[in-house]
Amino acid sequence: MVFFRGLSALSRLRSRSAQQSSLGTSVRWLQMESSSDLDLRSQLKEMIPEQQERLKKLKSEHGKVQLGNITTDMVLGGMRGMIGLLWETSLLDPDEGIRFRGLSIPECQKVLPAAKPGGEPLPEGLLWLLLTGKVPNKAQVDGLSAELRDRAQVPDKLYKFIDGLDVTAHPMTQLSAGVMFLQVQSEFQKAYANGIHKSKYWETTFEDSLNLIARLPALAAYIYRRIYKEGQFIPMHDSLDYGGNFAHMLGFDNPKMHELMRLYLTIHSDHEGGNVSAHTAHLVASALSDPYLSFAAALNGLAGPLHGLANQEVLLWIKSVVDECGENVSTEQLKEYIWKTLNSGKVVPGFGHGVLRQTDPRYTCQREFALKHLPDDPLFQLVSKLYEVVPPVLTELGKVKNPWPNVDAHSGVLLNHFGLTEARYFTVLFGVSRSIGICSQLIWDRALGLPLERPKSVTMEWLENYCRKAATS
Repeated sequence: MVFFRGLSALSRLRSRSAQQSSLGTSVRWLQMESSSDLDLRSQLKEMIPEQQERLKKLKSEHGKVQLGNITTDMVLGGMRGMIGLLWETSLLDPDEGIRFRGLSIPECQKVLPAAKPGGEPLPEGLLWLLLTGKVPNKAQVDGLSAELRDRAQVPDKLYKFIDGLDVTAHPMTQLSAGVMFLQVQSEFQKAYANGIHKSKYWETTFEDSLNLIARLPALAAYIYRRIYKEGQFIPMHDSLDYGGNFAHMLGFDNPKMHELMRLYLTIHSDHEGGNVSAHTAHLVASALSDPYLSFAAALNGLAGPLHGLANQEVLLWIKSVVDECGENVSTEQLKEYIWKTLNSGKVVPGFGHGVLRQTDPRYTCQREFALKHLPDDPLFQLVSKLYEVVPPVLTELGKVKNPWPNVDAHSGVLLNHFGLTEARYFTVLFGVSRSIGICSQLIWDRALGLPLERPKSVTMEWLENYCRKAATS
């Protein structure tokens, strides 16, 4: 079966990855145990000078080393495969999938603190890992949870501002607008106006980033309750963790839903720097725009159908299969529906990826969650059947480099099972999660003094002339 072949390949990759990750040079400053009891800000302050020197040495000793050749296909094809920016918090391998500071998703599930024994990792733990490269202990994560709760208070006028928007506006439009409204509270913007030295940029960026991460769940939950629950707002719980509190404010107090939200926020947080939302934030922030401006821009990119909006399209497509073929759809019926989708000029949502060439590990961990908590859910069983049927069809089509499922292929079905059925809202969850990775990198952008991004663009005429000269030389 296709599914088990994919899992077998994934197991071999995990084994190989474990061997690679044991090399000290692969993740030079990742420490599996925290070496200090300092709080998060203090740990960063202690680490930054070393990383600044590391970057300076890299530039002085290897600044002229070529990292590859740029082809016309890359220029015309969305810069795919072109190495062009520094992103410290995660790295995406086409075969292995994402690694957060050198750790795979299964490794993160194993070593990051959880709300309960054997539970899913707490997103606060991943935030600590992304920022420091160190695995925090439970006390450090609990302390960070408390700090985020303290930072989470938002002014009432934010809610009044959201109420002034058309209730039919897409939830992502409302989320982006809300982040822009909060921008007036930017510590970086105020400090820059007062002439702060550039060596201190990271400090106010840190404050803005943690404030933004902390306040997003309340804003996002308010948008959800306003649109779908007649405006019945649920306040933050004074002792729940980040993921649990977000689920609670949305209106879900099933412990399994809390666990799902912790997993969701963790695995969607970061996917290196070249994707639309991450790259957008990095680009905008390189102009010294503060984290609110940069993240609002990222959200607008995430809202596109070829990026974050795909997760809502997956669930809608799966439900269209059920509407036309029934829940007990046969393999042949499913193949016919897939071909019908492809022949209409559409894609099968949730399959394929711009970088990955294997099953997305984020899909795999969600499947494992479903097998544990909702094995008999009809839509989950349909997702499992799609895993067997879609890849061979896409391979037969011959135009798809990666026929395997990505993260979006599974998340909507899990959310739907626990009652979050409003697919139009799903990308907001993605946005809240992505703040953790984007804001972590923005802090390091300022700490390392990364410059204004300004790549070179060319015209088709320039390309034609250059290629003609290259052909005759």
